Amino acid sequence: MKTIILNASPRKNWNTAKLLKSAAEGALSTGADVEYIDLYDLSFTGCRSCMLCKRKDVERCHCYWRDDLSPIIDKVFSADTLLIGTAIYLGRPTSQYFAFMERLHFSALSYDDYSNYFKGRINVAMFVSMNAPKEFYDKLYKEKFEEYAKELEMLNGEVTLYPCYNTLQVADYSKFNMGSFDENLKKVAHEEQFPKDLEAAYRIGAQLSR
Repeated sequence: MKTIILNASPRKNWNTAKLLKSAAEGALSTGADVEYIDLYDLSFTGCRSCMLCKRKDVERCHCYWRDDLSPIIDKVFSADTLLIGTAIYLGRPTSQYFAFMERLHFSALSYDDYSNYFKGRINVAMFVSMNAPKEFYDKLYKEKFEEYAKELEMLNGEVTLYPCYNTLQVADYSKFNMGSFDENLKKVAHEEQFPKDLEAAYRIGAQLSR
């Protein structure tokens, strides 16, 4: 089994990354071959509309634009499991998440009948971390993030959405103008809830990589 893990958050060692690394441990526990990639380390943009993936007699489910992302898309389409994570910025996934999804989806989309060229099956987990509490997510974010997760059904496998609420954004809030947040409440959530989120990520990584 091959598991690809994509961190679409710019922070390599904070909440989203920690969730993904715990999921990676879970995948490794099953004997899966695991590759972890920080998207913000790569040089790429969204779709450049070169239209090469729509040419006749070319390989499908392949992005032909020459940059750092195209080989990653190839790896995703050849994997058994995709674990992807993003922070929520201004109520949405990060720009790198959107750029990745734009190119992944378009390279597999038929312009003859809008069918899906991809015929394989890849299980997916989408981890989203946020400063917002669960009540805020349920009211304002839940429906649209379920739609973002639904886009991953193009990979024809099981799709799991895991929201991680009320995260600790910085280690010391006193250094920043962040008066909207109660540092003590954030730290309590980080100490009491976040370990449970890491355990859940581990289980998801293991379950989807079997």
